[in-house]
Formats: sequence, C-alpha cells, structure tokens
Amino acid sequence: MTPTAPRKPAGAAPGLVILALAIGAFAIGTTEFATMSLLPYFALELGIDAPTAGHVISAYALGVVVGAPLLTVLAARMARRTLLIALMGMFALFNALCAFAPNYESLLILRFLSGLPHGAYFGIGSLVAVSLVPYARRNQAVGRMFLGLTVATIIGVPFANWLGHALTWRWGFGLVALVGLLTMGLIARLAPYSPPAAGASPLRELSALKHLQVWLTLAVGAIGFGGLFAVYTYLADILLQVTQVSPTVVPLVLGIFGLGLTIGNILVPWLADRALLPTAAGLLLWSAAMSALFPLAAGRLWTISLCVFLIGFGGALGTVLQTRLMDVARHAQGLAAALNHSAFNFANALGPLLGGMAIAGGHGWTSPGWVGAGLALGGFAILMVSMAFDRARAAPAVG
Repeated sequence: MTPTAPRKPAGAAPGLVILALAIGAFAIGTTEFATMSLLPYFALELGIDAPTAGHVISAYALGVVVGAPLLTVLAARMARRTLLIALMGMFALFNALCAFAPNYESLLILRFLSGLPHGAYFGIGSLVAVSLVPYARRNQAVGRMFLGLTVATIIGVPFANWLGHALTWRWGFGLVALVGLLTMGLIARLAPYSPPAAGASPLRELSALKHLQVWLTLAVGAIGFGGLFAVYTYLADILLQVTQVSPTVVPLVLGIFGLGLTIGNILVPWLADRALLPTAAGLLLWSAAMSALFPLAAGRLWTISLCVFLIGFGGALGTVLQTRLMDVARHAQGLAAALNHSAFNFANALGPLLGGMAIAGGHGWTSPGWVGAGLALGGFAILMVSMAFDRARAAPAVG
C-alpha cells in the first residue's frame, strides 16, 4: 500500500524552505571539501607537514560519525526547526573559531567539533524537506536540498581556495561561518514550526537500530560510495602525474566532477521517485563501470574530464539512500537519516585508504579506479541482499 502524503505544515512556500536548507548544505559542503584544498596553506602557517595536516580532515570526518547519532538521539524531543537552528548555530560557531585557531592542536579539536552537527543537520533537514511535499516527490525534495552540497563543490570550494591563496586560509572558514549564520536566519524566518512527534524520545530513535534493512542500507552507502572517494581523493595527483596537465587545470577538472554531482542530483531523484531501489542498483552499476573506465581514460584531458563527470553523476546515490533509510526506519527516521552521513564518512575513509594501498602496492596512480569499481560492486551485492529480504517479506502477503 502506498503511504498517504503527509499533511503540509503551515509556513513559507516549500521551495523557499528547501532553498534555506540547501544554503546550509552549501556551507557544510564547502567546509568539508575546501579544507582539503586549504591544507597546504594552514600546514605552512602552523608549521606542520602535509600528513600531519591531513589529520585535521580526518578529525572532521570523525566528528560527523560521532555527532550524527549522538545529537539526533539526544535532541529527539526538540522541534525540528529549533533543532536545525541550533545545529547550524553550532556549525557556524566552531567554523568561526577555526578561523582564529592559534595552533595545530586547537584546529584539530575545532574541526572535530565542527563535524558534529553535519549528519544531524542533513538527517533532520531531509525530514523537513520531505514533510513539505507529496509522498511521490520525496526524493526530489531531498535532492534539491542536497544540491547545496553539490553546488559547493563547483562554487564554494574554489572560492574558499581562492581566499586562502589571495588572503589567508582563515578566511575560508570565516566564509563558511557567515553562510551558517545566514542559514540560521532563513530557517527561523521560513521553516514551519512543528512540535515533536507524539511519543518522540531517545529510545524510540534508537529503535531504528533494530531494523536489519537500516543496517543493510547503511552498508550499501559505506561500501558502495567508497568507490567515488577512492577516485576523487587522488584525482589531483593523477591529473599531474598521469595526464600531465598544468596545475592551473586541476581546479577545472574538480569543478567538472562537481558539475556531474549537481546534474545527477537534479535528474536521479526524479527516477528514484518512480523506482527507488532499481535506481539505486543502476547507480551502483553505473559507478562500477565508470570507475573501471577511469584508468583507461586518465591519459588524456578530455577523456578523464568526461569520465570524472560521469563518476560524479553517480554521487546521486546519497540522495536515494537517504530516502530509503527514512522508508525502512519506521518511527525512528531522524536517527536513520542522520546515520546516512556517518556511513558516507566511513566511505570517505575506506575509499582513500584502499586506493592509497593500491598505489603504494605498485599498481599505479590510476589503480584507485579499479578499487572504486570493486567497492561499487560490493555495495551492489549488499543492495541485492536487501532487496531479497524485501521480496521474502512481501511473499506471504502475496501468497
């Protein structure tokens, strides 16, 4: 039976509310990806080497993994609008403090704290976006919110990098803090107020962890999405070492990747609203094929650019799995939706780790493409198991 569409709460037009949520996603996407491009600048000023500076990036990812379930569970009884404002306030504060970090140790701690609200914001924001539209358009609502994250890879990250080069890396974090403050104001002004759901509690949110399909869906993201990160992490080095382009070309190709992400998040949710699980399966097979083509395409600029665009297109998997988690979590949607970002940050650690091991093992700079293909196929296999459980559960009803 198709669930009935939720009653739309009173407030501003749904498109404006989702735009406000997307601006917050833009801020989060900018700080997550721009830190990688700002690494040489803060490493030099703080007197640390590049591998040590890389721990700052890992600290943010760890903050996402820890904060997503922790904050969602603890705030289970808060109204969603109030919680979103609080999460974005926390995000803006800690990014602002990063801009004034006096040394490596303080920056490391502040990046961890900056990551805490990331997953909870996306999880709760997705629930708000879905509540504003008919059931049949829920993937499109989540996709429009996620556009803020993908557009950040095209506009926010290059601009933050330019600030770091022209002024100082501290301005990159300052910019993000200002966008966070803007988001707080927009959500307070536009988002509808809705009281906490009847019976909402930390224990009810934790009940999401009892459902096997929640764990399987998280595993699809944690494994299957790792392939994209395996390629993206080493893309700049591959462009310089294999494609042998000028350093000035690298940001353009990174922008092409972001363009693929953005177009994917525009087109794929429309398909997912018609066939969610087949769309997820198709995306994983698409990612496996494009990653496998990557080593063959790396020799020329136009072929690697096209391949990177197509790999980025597969990043729309995040939107599809976000909706899948809300469907299978039943009455504990907040925690499940937030855990989606813990899974993707696990993928953000796993993909580069395995890709780096392949390079260090002497398999060449382009070997992360083969790693990516394997991880995408691994995610596809887990999704097939999940779909088999769905069919098994539906069989008695059919019989």
